[in-house]
Amino acid sequence: MSENKQIFLLKLSISLGLVLLLTGIYLHNFSEFIASLGANGIIISASCIAFGFIFSLPTKMYLTILLVKREANRQQNHSKNTSKKC
Repeated sequence: MSENKQIFLLKLSISLGLVLLLTGIYLHNFSEFIASLGANGIIISASCIAFGFIFSLPTKMYLTILLVKREANRQQNHSKNTSKKC
């Protein structure tokens, strides 16, 4: 899998995680239907929040590591190119 496709999938996963987080918060705080379900409603909203964290947090860390490696490679290539010119 190419690096650009991998970054796209990670960003998509982060977006999905944020949507699930916001959905869980909305369901927990503002939805009367979820409140009428009682304990099951709490489980539904909590699972949306939990899956939101699962999708967003680890991928943010991995994406950060991937982007740092990419930047280090660019700087290394740039320093090689400038040393060849001198």
